[in-house]
Amino acid sequence: MQVLRPISEKDFAALKTIAIESGHGFTSLPVDDDLLSSKIARSEQSFAKTVAQPKDEGYLFVLEDSDSGEILGTTAIEAAVGMQTPLYHYHLGKTVHHSRTLNVYNTVDILSMCNDYTGASEICTLFLREPFRKGLAGRFLSRSRFNFMALHADRFSDTVIAEMRGVSDEDGHSPFWQWLQEHFFSIEFPQADHLVGLGDKVFISELMPKYPIYANLLSKKAQAVIGQVHEKTKPALRLLEKEGFEHRGYVDLFDAGPTVESRLQNIKTVRETKRGAVRIVKPEELNLTEAQTWSVSNCGLAHFRATFDTQVNWCGNTAAFKVTADIASALQVSEGDEISGFIL
Repeated sequence: MQVLRPISEKDFAALKTIAIESGHGFTSLPVDDDLLSSKIARSEQSFAKTVAQPKDEGYLFVLEDSDSGEILGTTAIEAAVGMQTPLYHYHLGKTVHHSRTLNVYNTVDILSMCNDYTGASEICTLFLREPFRKGLAGRFLSRSRFNFMALHADRFSDTVIAEMRGVSDEDGHSPFWQWLQEHFFSIEFPQADHLVGLGDKVFISELMPKYPIYANLLSKKAQAVIGQVHEKTKPALRLLEKEGFEHRGYVDLFDAGPTVESRLQNIKTVRETKRGAVRIVKPEELNLTEAQTWSVSNCGLAHFRATFDTQVNWCGNTAAFKVTADIASALQVSEGDEISGFIL
């Protein structure tokens, strides 16, 4: 059984393996022992905190095979971005150059640096290791975050964003960054990307152009990737679009990948999630004639657990979930406890 749970100190080696496997462009997990250790410690502190409103908490989860103990992937939620370190984006807008005298009317795309998402919650760090990218595991990793946020809504903003990885080649070089590097910087994209992952963003405010950039002055290759996602990120983007996330013109400063957003209560998983009491039954007592795969979780915080299986029945008339003993054990719940669930 695959179980999602909060990360702990004992998962350091597995998290480092994931950081190595994720490759270039995955800025939230740089290969740095100290930073990875601090991320785990920060997550443990966030789960343990009493919170009245979202601040600088970060919740990091791992997906574990309950039989082997192997870590299959990870995902995370930032409670409120930009509160300690500025979060920069470019916003793609338009300006008009019009001369009635010359009968000229030109609309030009411009990129303006901003901090518009300060205070928003961010879903991030979703990575499923290559051997386990089959079935519903990826969808489960993505959607379970929204279930957790709905269960603990006071810990998160009403605006939820996701920064999508932009276009880069197999060596980690970004066409968009190459134009910026040529005109404003003297470092390669992987180095800039690594600095951001380490939290060192001072150089952005020091060297980034302060005024809007006319998009038509960029190279053709740079223009072509604005708002586009990396090939490996397309499945994740499709999942978020099905949840109701939209791109509203905000892109990453370095690779021009899109940032998508939604209101928490408008997210499909949040709207479809049901809550009810646990009823532990034998497998033969379940009605599986029209088997559906359910994602189910307990309603805990530091002891949050979630899994997915077909051995689940929702009883709407009694507001209860019928589950097997194995599932109840994986969720660490007993008869009568409240759990949450949605159809994957």
